[in-house]
Amino acid sequence: MQSKIGISGWFAVTVLFSALLLFLVQPMISKMILPWFGGSPAVWTTAMLFFQVFLLAGYGYAHLLDRIRNTRVQGAVHLALLLVALVVLPITPGPEWKPMDGSHPQVRILLLLAASVGLPYFLLAASSP
Repeated sequence: MQSKIGISGWFAVTVLFSALLLFLVQPMISKMILPWFGGSPAVWTTAMLFFQVFLLAGYGYAHLLDRIRNTRVQGAVHLALLLVALVVLPITPGPEWKPMDGSHPQVRILLLLAASVGLPYFLLAASSP
């Protein structure tokens, strides 16, 4: 007997996969940059601040996008942002982001995360129900 996955099944799979990606990216990227900034708890705290702010922003974006009644416009806006996000893939930060000195590590961490993973993470956060 062949089973078919309906629309709600695909929706559930998509949400599950996006949540998995969301919460795998956070420790992966944070662990990559941890040695660059001395491995202090401040690195983890700053990274978690970034990810929580972008998660909330993604939720807000999804809410605002839902307020647009024309689904074609919704799709066009989201597709355009997805295409822009493809430009920054892969999300691993390059060696040019390694700090030369220890000044302003929080600002550098936030800029590094925004440049490397910001838009893809933001759009992934928008895929929540």
